[in-house]
Amino acid sequence: MSNSTSTQFDCLIVGAGLIGLLSALELADAGLTVAVVDKGEAAQQASWAGGGILSPLPPWNYPDVVNLLAKQSQRLYPALCEQLHQQTGIDPQWWRCGLRVLNPSSAATGWLKSHGVSADVGEQSLLLPEVAQLRTPRLGQAVRAAVTSCQTIELIENQTVTRLLVSAGRCTGVQLKNGEVINATSTVIAAGAWSATLLPDEYWQPAIEPVRGQMLLYKPAEPLLTEVLLSDKHYLIPRRDGRVLIGSTLEPVGFDPSTTTAAATELQTAAERLLPALVGQPIERQWAGLRPGSPQGIPSIGPHPDIAGLHYNSGHYRNGVVLAPASAKLLTAQLTGIGTRGELAACLPDKQRDKAA
Repeated sequence: MSNSTSTQFDCLIVGAGLIGLLSALELADAGLTVAVVDKGEAAQQASWAGGGILSPLPPWNYPDVVNLLAKQSQRLYPALCEQLHQQTGIDPQWWRCGLRVLNPSSAATGWLKSHGVSADVGEQSLLLPEVAQLRTPRLGQAVRAAVTSCQTIELIENQTVTRLLVSAGRCTGVQLKNGEVINATSTVIAAGAWSATLLPDEYWQPAIEPVRGQMLLYKPAEPLLTEVLLSDKHYLIPRRDGRVLIGSTLEPVGFDPSTTTAAATELQTAAERLLPALVGQPIERQWAGLRPGSPQGIPSIGPHPDIAGLHYNSGHYRNGVVLAPASAKLLTAQLTGIGTRGELAACLPDKQRDKAA
């Protein structure tokens, strides 16, 4: 479609991160017309900044609902990345490199056994050989290209939503800063860390808050690592080109995306402790992203409890990339009348409100 916004869509998504874009593709696949609007450029916030490990870190620290969504996404990603590569020419570089957990907690063995997950267990580490990773900037570029090539999706970038249009208990769309109104039968908030800032205070909103994460990227002279390493709160990610990423910090500093010297020191110290061969290797880049923090990392996916026509797909915290394909499919199932499977009910906003009450 052209860049001149239509007045009415079946679905409007606020937020053009990875989750919003994949949701748009799924909804379009189901036969809906979709608009996606973002205050910046698509796939440039947490979607771009993430490390791309396709597993919760570690999975036994998360509720079952998060792992169920992760497992579904893990099954979907190989074909999704191949499809995107063929369609757009951009390779997300999906790579089943494995995840080695150093000094795992006592909870790990019990979780692996009860969930039927295979692992190579050693004295001081365990290896999850099926865990894969991908390059999030490349994935974002590929998904954006797929969205812009779809005739039933309109991508509207660099336009700020100033308010949701809510009247008589129903949301009918949004108004943009330039005064333009976009109408839709269903409006989905998928604005990441900003998702709980769009409704007036008198309405309930999910408990989503920004949590800054900073990372460093090493560029060694030769490849030094072939599997993801996880130790406590830090991890190392090898890339196919030999680069090594170290992440990440957890900083509740509000909407501040800046980088700091203190974080760089923390990350460099951790990286060179985990992989001493990195000592003296050049650091190519430091960056930060704002994660949509949520209680226990459980995302909000589903209709608003009190406002008809308003839905959420946000609050994925540290697992936005790994949960994105499954979250998009769950949202689409809800909006097309299929509904939510019982084991995923913890994602429903009304359940989350009742639990917090």
